[in-house]
Amino acid sequence: MTTDSPNSEGFFGEFGGQYLPEELKQIMNDIYRAYLDIRDTEAFTTELHELQNHYVGRPSPVYFCRRLSQHLGGAEIYLKREDLNHTGAHKINHCLGEALLARHMGKTKVLAETGAGQHGVALAAACALVGIPCEIHMGEIDVAKQAPNVLRMKLMGATVIPVSRGTRTLKDAVDSAFEEYLRDPQNFFYAIGSVVGPHPFPQMVRDFQKIVGIEARKQFQEMTGALPDQLVACVGGGSNAIGLFTAFLDDQDVAIVGVEPSGLGLDTPDHAATLTLGSPGVLHGMRCYVLQDEQGEPLPVYSIASGLDYPGVGPQHSYLKEIGRVRYETATDQDCLDAFQMLSRYEGIIPALESSHALAYAIRVAPQMAGKRILINLSGRGDKDIDFVAEKLKL
Repeated sequence: MTTDSPNSEGFFGEFGGQYLPEELKQIMNDIYRAYLDIRDTEAFTTELHELQNHYVGRPSPVYFCRRLSQHLGGAEIYLKREDLNHTGAHKINHCLGEALLARHMGKTKVLAETGAGQHGVALAAACALVGIPCEIHMGEIDVAKQAPNVLRMKLMGATVIPVSRGTRTLKDAVDSAFEEYLRDPQNFFYAIGSVVGPHPFPQMVRDFQKIVGIEARKQFQEMTGALPDQLVACVGGGSNAIGLFTAFLDDQDVAIVGVEPSGLGLDTPDHAATLTLGSPGVLHGMRCYVLQDEQGEPLPVYSIASGLDYPGVGPQHSYLKEIGRVRYETATDQDCLDAFQMLSRYEGIIPALESSHALAYAIRVAPQMAGKRILINLSGRGDKDIDFVAEKLKL
């Protein structure tokens, strides 16, 4: 077992796997075989590379936050600018791969859940590009919070299904989308939006996202002559974080920190700090850390950032926590809002509320890290959040 590869059954240590009925395991295995069949072929890699360059706009740059670093008076802060990708976040990296795979398999509809809407927008774009119908399930609360992204999905031809059950947020959107998928799993393709779910999705999504870290490692050394002292990324399901972290896992001198949402406080029920306060359990076909009750049912979760309010987390993150390679910290809603404003005012970059959690942690520790360099994955831009933030801050 290595830090970046599951075993043949899709486990990272004790986490991952396929907790599914036998007939669904067969379908997941068919997807995995199709993925293995095409991932290294010249036709697939050439098409994906060309789309990454000419459609997404890769490589995304690494940017030195000069004014913010001077203001904090400690570590130098750098951003991997995934917010500059087409559709505004890192999600397009795996959505293109999943859409190409669905086309290769002859699927007739692509399904997905979305929280903040970035996965939904990216998948709608990718499906428009390859010509496959797309259906996005989204909790009603998130539909209201993320109205611009809902409109973007619809403009690109996707059908948006508001989910009114339960907490009306991301976990319930996952349940709803999966139920629709089960109506015809032979012809539908469920494009999971993070490094979560049954094998092979945690591995596949990670493989499509690791371009973030591969680029950043090379770019950072070209800029500074060294590797960063610390990596920081927000963690909900964990795709942007694992995308950055993977290329550095063997660099033991590089500290790695994932930042979860502590919402209104860890001493309240209003948070989504899965790795901080959760315990191992089974959710959505995988074994991972879960915020759960005594009966093993997932608890309601909350974050100001819709893309982070998930009661589970990717199995590879669960494993990296267990072996101590990655440290998981938290940031509150207020920390997030403060970081959102600080980056906007010192660097003219408006970050997504999800990414602002990672920024908040870096802002907190940078003054005590003089002479060090912190690289943050700025996983998305804040256009989708500005109306909500303006209301919160009474701007």
